Amino acid sequence: MAGDRFLEAAALEGLTDRLGTVTRKFEHGLWIGESVPREIAPFAQDWRCMDFDAQETLAAQSEGPFDLAMSLFSLQWINDLPGALVQIRARLKPDGLFLGVVLGGTSLQELRDAFARAEIATMGGISPRVAPLADVRDLGSLLQRAGFALPVSDSERLNVRYGDFRALARDLRLHALTNAMSERSRKPLRRATLEALLTNYAERHCEGGKLKASFDMLYLTGWSPHQSQQQPLKPGSAKARLAQALGTAEHRLKER
Repeated sequence: MAGDRFLEAAALEGLTDRLGTVTRKFEHGLWIGESVPREIAPFAQDWRCMDFDAQETLAAQSEGPFDLAMSLFSLQWINDLPGALVQIRARLKPDGLFLGVVLGGTSLQELRDAFARAEIATMGGISPRVAPLADVRDLGSLLQRAGFALPVSDSERLNVRYGDFRALARDLRLHALTNAMSERSRKPLRRATLEALLTNYAERHCEGGKLKASFDMLYLTGWSPHQSQQQPLKPGSAKARLAQALGTAEHRLKER
């Protein structure tokens, strides 16, 4: 896996697996990024590529609407993620599908832990070294907040093993996963802190002589609202009691 963009390959496989379960045929697809991967191209007859500009606005406002929109890590460093999701939903036709993937959850938890222990030991505190990442439950709520119907967020973990820390750092640079936070320290990493980092990583996150690194792929699925979609039942419309379904007795609470 050294030297290649294995995270993108794994995420593409996850996207195609999820898209492959959809029986609908899509005509106009929106790819949020530079170019449509060859694995994705067969899922729509016609594709347009767009990306967010420096103001986090989706370019080419006249394009659309689309019945499919997809994102492969292009939303990773968007500051206003709810706003970006609203813009994507606005480009979809009613009952159009959005499918995307970002890194999140407990990704790089081993690096976070080793850095924290090293800085506490050598500097007496912790500075922001690894950017905060979204939780899978938070993403489901953001999809709903952005107006998507039938929102689903799920995750898959990829566990990687490295021969040394240098190989891990190289892959993080290759995937543009180095520290991008504006509050990060601009000072060079102290030698004592680096040595403590390497020691902590090797002692606490090593298996079979290899350094462990975990990556959580968080997948987002949502549909542009349409009257034909499944709708929640109105309160009080149930025709059977919960106690009956559970096979238990129902008792009324005494009023005080």
